[in-house]
Amino acid sequence: MSDKSETTDSSGEGDHLEGSHGPKRRATRRRVAGLLIVIATLALIGDVLAGVALGRPSSAKPSSIITVTGSGTAHGAPDTVSFQIGVSTVAKSATSALSANNARVGSLESALIGHGVIRRNLQTSGLNLYANYDSAGNVTGFTAEDDLNVTMHRISDAGTAIDAAANAAGNGARLNDLSFSISNQSKLLASARAAAMHNAYVEASDIARAGKATLGNIVRVTDQENGSTSPVIYATGLNAVASASAVPIEAGSQSINVQVTVVYDLNG
Repeated sequence: MSDKSETTDSSGEGDHLEGSHGPKRRATRRRVAGLLIVIATLALIGDVLAGVALGRPSSAKPSSIITVTGSGTAHGAPDTVSFQIGVSTVAKSATSALSANNARVGSLESALIGHGVIRRNLQTSGLNLYANYDSAGNVTGFTAEDDLNVTMHRISDAGTAIDAAANAAGNGARLNDLSFSISNQSKLLASARAAAMHNAYVEASDIARAGKATLGNIVRVTDQENGSTSPVIYATGLNAVASASAVPIEAGSQSINVQVTVVYDLNG
């Protein structure tokens, strides 16, 4: 009987211990289970992100795009003429050459201003003074040179202005370049750009239709613009034209070109 009593007492103590610690153990197991779920979820997300980074295919359908190029051109009449005109003088001394050349340049400037050139549109572009030598290396004299860049916004006056300047400067006057431009190209650029975008759309539509797809929204547009002119180049020296009443000048036309590269979404 003594052994049975001890056994019963021992069993009762075990039940008491289990009853007091059971809720804590169950709460711990729940926390561990929740943590394992979080870890598994994070691992799955990491695997998906790694797959995207490494280029593995995902379940999302990749978007399709189409890239086309379109060109547009607009034509306009130039309203501005630019040219370079200058004078060179040879004399025995450097000071004589420079002094005489300065006087001739002054006459040239007065003639230009008197025939429609605004003073602020005159700019000195080259001023040189150098010695001249013979075959033996001896100094034979000095040359002074002075060039002006000239801009005129009335092309119809340019020929008369050039002729007057050449007559005022005399021998040694020279005209190096003459070119035309359009002072405000905004309307021509807008017209050329609209034509380029239309041509790009037509080409993209044709390609999409051939592939049994339709165009979506524009993704990206880049454009490049340029103007083309046909400058008139005169040979150095105006002695041959100085006797004419006006130098004949034809401005012609100028083209403005725009090229666009357009990327469209493609639905199909």
